[in-house]
Amino acid sequence: MEILDIVDEYGNPTGKTVERKKAHEEGIMHRTSHVWILRKVKGKVQILLQKRAEAKESFPGCYDISSAGHIPAGMDFVESAIRELQEELGISVSADELIFCGDRTVIWDDSFCGRPFHDRQYTRVFILWRDLDEGEFILQKEEVDSLLWMDLDECITAVENNKIVHCIFPGELKMVKEGIKNSDTGL
Repeated sequence: MEILDIVDEYGNPTGKTVERKKAHEEGIMHRTSHVWILRKVKGKVQILLQKRAEAKESFPGCYDISSAGHIPAGMDFVESAIRELQEELGISVSADELIFCGDRTVIWDDSFCGRPFHDRQYTRVFILWRDLDEGEFILQKEEVDSLLWMDLDECITAVENNKIVHCIFPGELKMVKEGIKNSDTGL
């Protein structure tokens, strides 16, 4: 059972917790961390997409954020992001490698497996520069089927025009692009 902090509209824990399933059944605000992995190849920025495992309850087989996850109760955004990168992709990173891009609120309603799903997330978005080939990552098979590097601008266009099967919010990719400009990477 995954226990999450209930948070206010600014992502601050309220002191109360909720089981993840209940948070999604009732639309209770909780936190997530998103990490977009980038590299530069032949002068262009590429972004790493994760293909969700076919066994996933939500969005099986869809391209998604490089690494993302719900933040367990008592954990912070960075600590959770580092844990998810290790679990899902088998890479170790330090806190100072994560570049903050911004925060966003996700409010989204749907149904999965015939049950209502009400997502209310306060999400912190990060960039991580890591020049590795797909085969250098160690995938958590129950979460991730495969990885795909894609030119960032091509990815934005593909997502906006639904040219790939995905569950990516186009505005978040634009946050990443803006985050690159504002970072001190010199790119």
